[in-house]
Amino acid sequence: MADGDGFSHSDQTQIPAAAPASGEAPAGRRRARGGGGAARRAERTARVVEAAPAITRRIPNFEVLDEEALAIIETNAETVLQETGVAFMDNPVALARWKEAGADVQGDRVRIPRGLARSLCATAPASFTQIARNPERSVKIGGKDLVLAPVYGPPFVRDNEGGRRYATIADFRNFVKLGHMSRWLQHSGGTVCEPTDVAVNKRHLDMLHAHMTLTDKPFMGSVTEPSRARDSVAMCELLFADQGGLADRTAMTSLININSPLNFDATMMGALEVYAAANQACIVSPFIVGGAMAPVSVAGTLTQVLAEAMTGIAYAQLVRPGSPQIFGAFVTSIDMNSGAPTFGTPEASMILWGAGQLARRLGVPFRSGGGLCGSKLPDAQAGYETANTLNAALTGGVNFMLHAAGWLEGGLVSSYEKWVMDEDQLGVLHSMARGVDVSEEAQAMDAIREVGPGGHYLGCQHTQRNFKDAFWRSRTLDYRPFETWSEAGAPDTARLAEARWKKMLGDYEAPALDPGVAESLESFVAARKAAEPDSFT
Repeated sequence: MADGDGFSHSDQTQIPAAAPASGEAPAGRRRARGGGGAARRAERTARVVEAAPAITRRIPNFEVLDEEALAIIETNAETVLQETGVAFMDNPVALARWKEAGADVQGDRVRIPRGLARSLCATAPASFTQIARNPERSVKIGGKDLVLAPVYGPPFVRDNEGGRRYATIADFRNFVKLGHMSRWLQHSGGTVCEPTDVAVNKRHLDMLHAHMTLTDKPFMGSVTEPSRARDSVAMCELLFADQGGLADRTAMTSLININSPLNFDATMMGALEVYAAANQACIVSPFIVGGAMAPVSVAGTLTQVLAEAMTGIAYAQLVRPGSPQIFGAFVTSIDMNSGAPTFGTPEASMILWGAGQLARRLGVPFRSGGGLCGSKLPDAQAGYETANTLNAALTGGVNFMLHAAGWLEGGLVSSYEKWVMDEDQLGVLHSMARGVDVSEEAQAMDAIREVGPGGHYLGCQHTQRNFKDAFWRSRTLDYRPFETWSEAGAPDTARLAEARWKKMLGDYEAPALDPGVAESLESFVAARKAAEPDSFT
């Protein structure tokens, strides 16, 4: 049976119950001990959590640029790299790599001969698999697939009761749990909010531990310092110890922002170097507010986006040929009166569509989109702006969508209510991506013959066979008649969303984890935290 949104209960995945807590053990990267029997017993008694697979598009991509426009932008991007160049700041190793590859290096400036960056990108795979500790949760990134991940990076959270406040590690864990309970999100994401109550130099350990233990979906690594990227790789080796470790498999997809315009800072590049060397994927993503960090024109911005993304992907191939990389494009416009970033605008959609075409021509997966908005509340502005970006991402060929749920206030806030509202609407993308069914059953000729002129379809056999999954149905929005809704207290959408996220957290059960793996992770985190004093800068 289905619930009316097109996925039957055969799409559900068994989510195991939580494993017993383990006592603290001596630090060390030891292989997990036995525990498979306990995990299997937990699976048999677990709550069933519905999990839709990644979206596979059966609809065409929207292509806003013709061949002439694409050729102009690609030529201009090569000119930028050759004549203006890019800066690799405070990174002598990167400068040496570029010089050896044939670039002109003067100080921190790297000028890349025409065609060199594109030729280096040729070794990056067109698609790759990111493994999850539950193999059924592993995802393919690339091709026609679209993988959905939640909001990333906000220092604040908001909910109806508490209002806007600084995020804590408890909030972080709540959002990971919500992601685990989500039917539509295939990915746990990364910094779903910034836990400000944990030391800056140690919070990545708690965040990774939450992703590794509170869900069995794939997740992202830390990029705020190269040593934290190394911690991420080391913890993944422990997480997959009962499967032989990483063994060159890709277990993380992590966000590497370029300091636009044309500036590659040592922190982000240091993290990229760690991940590329370990065969872990990076999203090489220019971070652009049009008019401030890129030209105000769509074509000019696309030129810069291509130059920056192509350079970052090429550099990753210098570190390790064949390492998986994603062409990222995070682009907003700017309000020229206030200077505030704006979202869901026509220009942003055109840049997304154009960047998708450029990424496909480069032969690598594409990241963009999300539930982006500038609104301070989960209101009509948030809904309009979010819908514009989500629809552009679906039609633009995005393969990995970060910020798919929970983004508010220009990315400063992770909102509990907005998270649920967005997550619900992701079901619409799943439905739209399937396109139009023209099978014999979908043609409904028997129904038309049965009903004939002047009848109705409510009781015909075709309707009886298909009504349960014929139409997508929201699990958050209100479809009740006015009288019933009014008698229930006339709740608005934010109140309905509040009730839903609280129910999801109330229903949450942690997935089973081998006790030996759990103990190794706890020991690693404890040892790393004890190795240095807290720092909040």
